[in-house]
Amino acid sequence: MSKYARLLVPGRFQPPHYGHISTIKYALKLADEVIVVVGSAQESYTLSNPLTAGERVLLLRKVLSHELGDDYYRVYIVPVMDIKMHKVWVQYLRMLLPPFDGVVSGNELVLMLFEDMGLAALKPSLYKPDVCNGSIIRDLVARGGNWWECVPKVIMNDLENIGFTLRVKRLAGVNIEASRD
Repeated sequence: MSKYARLLVPGRFQPPHYGHISTIKYALKLADEVIVVVGSAQESYTLSNPLTAGERVLLLRKVLSHELGDDYYRVYIVPVMDIKMHKVWVQYLRMLLPPFDGVVSGNELVLMLFEDMGLAALKPSLYKPDVCNGSIIRDLVARGGNWWECVPKVIMNDLENIGFTLRVKRLAGVNIEASRD
């Protein structure tokens, strides 16, 4: 029997990477079920949020079914729009999601908000935080750097089919014609 019935793992997953997978695996060791909250669901086609919520859900489904095997059935993936009001965010999540006992996150603000509501706020060891970070990955994509070491190979073709690299470069203002020479 797990210590918790259900824990949340919130993130934007822009794109899903090994840091996310590591956090979800950690949460699954502690809870019977995990709700992966795909945050900022209303945002897309910006440099911070290049992928749509639907694209992120599909990518997460594929990578988690591959990485988790039989434990995949213990994971819910739910897109959630932002409300831009930190103090009531946890209550907002309570309204939208099945009951939960707490959160697993590397984000200090998220941890504080859950602690303030008397819920578990668990900080995992972060997987290569200086490399496997969405902002760093998107920056490397824009600059043509080595970004794929943190992104599971199982979704690389999907990212290519979505046009992820080109989309990020265009959103970053990279001259696509000049970068092809």
